This record gives sequence, C-alpha cells and structure tokens, in this order.
Amino acid sequence: MTVKTTLSFTDRHHRFLMEKVAQGVFASQSAAVAAALEEMMREEEERQIALEAMGAEIRSRMQTPRSDYLDLEDAFAAARQSIAKAKA
Repeated sequence: MTVKTTLSFTDRHHRFLMEKVAQGVFASQSAAVAAALEEMMREEEERQIALEAMGAEIRSRMQTPRSDYLDLEDAFAAARQSIAKAKA
C-alpha cells in the first residue's frame, strides 16, 4: 500500500535530492526518500542485533567464576613486551 504524505526539506537536502533524481540515481523523490528510510530501518535492525549480542555476552561473562579471571599483569604482559621491544 502506498500512502501520500507531505514532507519538508531544508534547501540543502532538497538540492541533494533533486540532483540524485536528475542524475538517475533514483527514479523519483519518493524513491530516494524510500531508499533512505529503508537504510535507516536496516541500520536500526543491525544496531538492535548488536546490542542484544553485547547484552548476551555481558550476561555470559557475569557468570564467569572469579577463579577464571585473568591476572591483570598476565593479561597485559604480551602487550607490554611488544611496547618495550618497539621502544628499544
């Protein structure tokens, strides 16, 4: 279903939109706006998936027993060695 609506743009946005239609990138102003909305929707879906994955990882790590934690010195030992070699 298609719905008619009225949109307002800044001069800058309108010029860009008109240029893209004139260049043939989009068949119409409506097609350009629809493509932009689809991109926003895709980005929002990806962001939600990433946030859910991060939340799951955090919850998983919160279940890690303290005895499994890495010692701070051990965790950064290799990085410190690399830095020392680079400085030498």
